[in-house]
Amino acid sequence: MYLHKHFSANNLSIEEFPFRRELAMEAYLLENEDILSLEYLGFDEVSIVDSEVQISETDKTGKNRIDILAKYGQAYIAIVELKMKNLSLDSLKQLEGYLKKRDVILKKRPEIWEEKGSVPKWIGILVGESIDRDLMLKITDDKNRYLFENEIQIIALTMKRFRGEDGNIYVTTDSYLVQPKLNKKDFTKYVLNGKRNLGKSRLVLEAMQIYIQAYPNITISELKNKFPGRLQGKDGVFVTLKEANDKYIETGYKRFYTKPDEIIKLQDETIAVSNQWGVSNIKEFIKHCKNFEGFKFEIKEDNSK
Repeated sequence: MYLHKHFSANNLSIEEFPFRRELAMEAYLLENEDILSLEYLGFDEVSIVDSEVQISETDKTGKNRIDILAKYGQAYIAIVELKMKNLSLDSLKQLEGYLKKRDVILKKRPEIWEEKGSVPKWIGILVGESIDRDLMLKITDDKNRYLFENEIQIIALTMKRFRGEDGNIYVTTDSYLVQPKLNKKDFTKYVLNGKRNLGKSRLVLEAMQIYIQAYPNITISELKNKFPGRLQGKDGVFVTLKEANDKYIETGYKRFYTKPDEIIKLQDETIAVSNQWGVSNIKEFIKHCKNFEGFKFEIKEDNSK
């Protein structure tokens, strides 16, 4: 069994602030996708792709509609099923019904997976306020190691929301699952100039931030010469913040880091770094950085536990 709990309220007085409707829970997750982050398990860089995804055009009951579709880096697609209250074996059965249709999902939405020459791996995630004993025992049994169709990891997240006396909202999450047997090739962590535990996309963001700190007066054209778009692929290593926001409005996909502490200001432009990095293109980026002229990047694999 693997249980991960996270909560922080900065010593404030708080009170429970439960979700009243499932759609409210969904909307909150769409605005705060980091709640679905499973980086401590090796599932890096969560990005919500879509919500209310209809699988069958003929079924109007909602039973063939996925609550949330997400990606973890360039390795996994996740189907997320939400329940207002208790997660049960019936919840698992419904989620597995969606997972059975994963090929249908890819045919209907081919733009979700654009990694040529590779096949996505899938995970199933249940999110609710609590979890019943039977479901918990089934998905946390280290001996039997339950996987759907012997390959798909199932994870349950219990989520509770609180409101602090300062008006801020706080959320606790508990994760229930069997510790996954991760492929080291897919989930390598890196150390960059002493900063540890960086996933592929965070490594690139950190490298770009370090470089701009050293050369704050660089222009966007100069930066493109230093970090050519071919290192990443079709999206480029970075784009202007406006281009990143326009792309999100156009496609609904968050392919760039656009939070206030993630964007980078140059002399003549504000840029957003791509978060689309996988096994193949990260190697090219690291190779480029290690041979960088006039600046030293120290990048190595993070072998710490």
